[in-house]
Amino acid sequence: MTPRIYIDGDQGTTGLQIVQRLRGRADLQLLTLPEAQRKDPRQRAEMLNACDIALLCLPDAAAREAVSWVRDPRVRILDASSAHRVHGDWVYGLPELNAAQAQRIAAARRISNPGCYPTAAVSLLRPLRDAGLLPAEYPAVVQACSGYSGRGRAGIEAYEGEEAATQPPFQVYALQGDHKHVPEIQQHAGLAHPPLFLPSYGAYAQGIVLTIALHRHLLPHEATPARVHEALHQHHAASGAVQVLPLAESAALAHLDPRALNGTDQLRLMVFEDRSGTQVLLAAVLDNLGKGAAGAAVQNLGLMLGAQTG
Repeated sequence: MTPRIYIDGDQGTTGLQIVQRLRGRADLQLLTLPEAQRKDPRQRAEMLNACDIALLCLPDAAAREAVSWVRDPRVRILDASSAHRVHGDWVYGLPELNAAQAQRIAAARRISNPGCYPTAAVSLLRPLRDAGLLPAEYPAVVQACSGYSGRGRAGIEAYEGEEAATQPPFQVYALQGDHKHVPEIQQHAGLAHPPLFLPSYGAYAQGIVLTIALHRHLLPHEATPARVHEALHQHHAASGAVQVLPLAESAALAHLDPRALNGTDQLRLMVFEDRSGTQVLLAAVLDNLGKGAAGAAVQNLGLMLGAQTG
């Protein structure tokens, strides 16, 4: 039987991207509601219980409400919101988290898609924690800049609508350290303390560059740039979605373009050594609408379908 997929919130930024990726696939059936019924709770609840896999592309509160409507125990849920990313009963949907995570996602009934920034941060930090190269107590500082589509429809309307000329070219936000991604990064990277997270938006549509600076005097002696790179490479070697750039190629770069992977579902990781040899810079580039959102959802859906149909 062809798996039936229902996307609740298919008109939002992430939902539209997922629909675009799934439209025309013969191995699944996309269930949709007429436009007049898309916001009708009763119709949505019926569709949520009529599908095999529900993809939730909703704000956090709405996602929690939608989950409460699912009465059929056979329905599997993939939540693209941040509502369940640190919930103990949900499997974290980052297949590259560790060697067993892809299989856990494939077998799970409740999966939480990771956030765009945490996808990059965790993919850089977790391999170093697992390799013993980064102490749990390390005071991590994560800086990142996303295109305005990371704000969803509000960001797109602000920068592409009538008021576009008044928008700032660059803005840092979450200055009080209360960004919702902080608990997600801390938990899944294996940090003892919340990282200092400094996110920002640029006046471009999509793409993320994220950096984490490491002071070598706070790391184990063996945490050389070469060893850090080796740990990242070994951790992600089996992934088709993550590329760890060779050290020589990273050293040749003069800048990082957050748009370099736009239109792809890939994540690129890099390691840089400063000239003094006292610091290591970790960096990541990804499309916030690709591996940072819709691409990750489709990747997880593929794992779920493999378990369901295999």
